[in-house]
Parts: sequence; C-alpha cells; structure tokens
Amino acid sequence: MFGASVLALSASGALAQEPLKIGLVTVLTGPQAALGGQVRDGFNLAIKDLGGKMGGRPVEVIVVDDELKPDVAVTKVRTLLERDKVDFVVGPVFSNILQAIFKPVTDSGTILISPNAGTSNFAGKQCNENFFVSSYQNDQPHEVMGKYAQDKGYKRAYIMAPNYQAGKDSLAGFKKHFKGEIVDEVYMPLGNLDFSAELAKIAAAKPDVFFAFMPGGMGVNLVKQYRQAGLADKTPFFSAFTVDESTLPAQQDAALGFFGGMTWAPNMDNPQNKKFVAAYEAAYNAVPASYAMQAYDAAQIIDSALKATKGSTSDKAALRAAIKKADFTSLRGKFKFNTNGYPIQDFYVVKVAKRPDGKFQTEIGEKVFTDYGDTHAADCPLK
Repeated sequence: MFGASVLALSASGALAQEPLKIGLVTVLTGPQAALGGQVRDGFNLAIKDLGGKMGGRPVEVIVVDDELKPDVAVTKVRTLLERDKVDFVVGPVFSNILQAIFKPVTDSGTILISPNAGTSNFAGKQCNENFFVSSYQNDQPHEVMGKYAQDKGYKRAYIMAPNYQAGKDSLAGFKKHFKGEIVDEVYMPLGNLDFSAELAKIAAAKPDVFFAFMPGGMGVNLVKQYRQAGLADKTPFFSAFTVDESTLPAQQDAALGFFGGMTWAPNMDNPQNKKFVAAYEAAYNAVPASYAMQAYDAAQIIDSALKATKGSTSDKAALRAAIKKADFTSLRGKFKFNTNGYPIQDFYVVKVAKRPDGKFQTEIGEKVFTDYGDTHAADCPLK
C-alpha cells in the first residue's frame, strides 16, 4: 500500500514537471504579420506573467508561421499534432486558416483555442466540443457598427470587405442591425492594397456612412487612401479590425477620429488591463491591439483549466469542462463561454485617438451591446 502511494506521488510529480506543449499558429510573414506578431507577443507575455508555468507545469510554446496559406497551415499543424504531440493548438488570426486547420486539430482530440478568428459556421451547426474562442464570433464587432450607424440615423451605407469567410461574416454582421439602404456591397481580393477605383465610386455615391473590414496591410492602405481622397471630412469612416493598434503605427494621423467596434481598448479602466498594457508596452515598445489581448486571455484560459485538473490533460472531458468555466480574470472585464464555446461579453464603439506621448490607440466610447452572445449559438447542438 505504501509503495503504491509513493508510486502515485512520483507519477504526479513527473506530470507536474513534464512540459506542457502548445502549438501557436499565427501569420508572421507578409503585410498581415503585424497581427500575428501581436498574437505571439500577447501569448508569450501571459506565459511570462504566469512564471513560465501552467497548472504547475513548465510550458513549451512552438510557434509556427501559417504564411496566410491554408495548405501550409495544414502541413505545419499536422507536424505539431503528430511529431510534436502538442497538448493544445492556439490560433490562428485569419478565418480561412481556421477553416483549414479546424478538422485536423479537433478530429485528433486536441483542443483548439482561437485567439482571433471566430467564423459563423463553427459557432452554429458545426460547433465542436474541442473548439473554443477567446475573441468573439466574427459577425459581432461588425454588428456593433451596424447598430451604431442605425442609432445615428444614417440612411445610406457603402460597405466593403475582403472576399473570404470573415469578410462575408463582417458585412452580414453590419447589415443585421442597419436597416437603411446599402448603396453598394463590395468584396475585394484578400491582400488587395489599391483602393483608388472603389474610393472614386464612394465619392460619386455620396453615402451617409462608409463601413469597411480591412485588416492588416489592407487597412493601412485603405485608411491612408481614404484620407488622401478627401473622403474623411465628408463621409464617416466606420470599421472593425481596420483601425487598431496593429495598424495605427503605420496609419497615424490618417486614422484620427475613425470609429471601430470592439470588446476592448487599451484605455479600458480595470486594474488587470492597466497592468497588461504597461507590461506589453515595456516588453515590445508597442501599444497592444485586441489580437494581443485575446491571445493573453487564451493563455489564461488554458492556465485556469490546468489549475482545475492539477496539470493533467489526459481526461479530455474534465479539461473541456474546466475550460468552459472560464475561471480567470479577463483583461476586458466580463467574460463567460456560451454553449458553442464562443464568449458572451460586452461590445463598444471605439475611436482612434492620439496620446500625449504621440502614440496612437483606440479608446472606449459608448457601450452598444451588454452580455452579448452570438445568435448562431442557437444552432449549436452542444449543451
């Protein structure tokens, strides 16, 4: 009996020291690399703040660059699963990459946590018990701006997004609450950097408001060209993921006064966020964007679950249950998981501002939705 107890204790000790392996899939090349870098840096900062351990186990993070290419992402993810035998996969930024890696990861029984991409299909009928999202369902930040445009009394909107799943979700989200006329609904090739033809059409159409979803380098160019075309003083610029802390260092004054929809901004007034923003700026000499915040929270979610399971990942049902409890303090404040593994949270209009130190950031404006869960959860068979 005594020998068995010693054996059990030594096994427990071995588990505590065995590294937890996390595969971090993000984009680190091309014009969208700034977004992926924020995910990587936010996640790594959380690991540092946790003392390099989760649930008492040292953490090994294996970072892979998906190159924003679905076939490359699938190959690298299979290596993470089969060779590296990771305990979790965290990522990606873009929804086309999520759609490519979703089945390989979840079919393997490995838990996938997305720190950004949150497509509508995986929120509804295709929801999966091994999939969780620390950001939002893709439609929701765009719904914020549609609702805000409606509340402002705007009658005519010109809307534009890249031609992939997140782009389609974004415009669907905007139209859900905006009941006015859609002057034009334009889908650009993913990665497009020249908007001159579209800006000429906007100038001719004279809508009450312009709404865009153009992340990364696309957003940098769109904002600069919009300002240069003289449209900024004529037609309000509404967006999501187009003016944020990943793009503002390049957009700067061109983005001043532009609006976005989000769950958070760097100036959110709570102690955990103030500590995070200060630590992030000190570590990386940059203002954190939502990508970094959501990645930080993804790490906290994993840590909270492993504390509940005493570091074990072997009982998947227990691990999933611990994740669902979301027993952590989110940087954005209120956070809980819906039945589909997506968050229920508050949403705000944010506005681009220039800080006294000369850096740019988005700042919290008015709250548009409170404790808002996505509507697709009703179609998810999970309970």
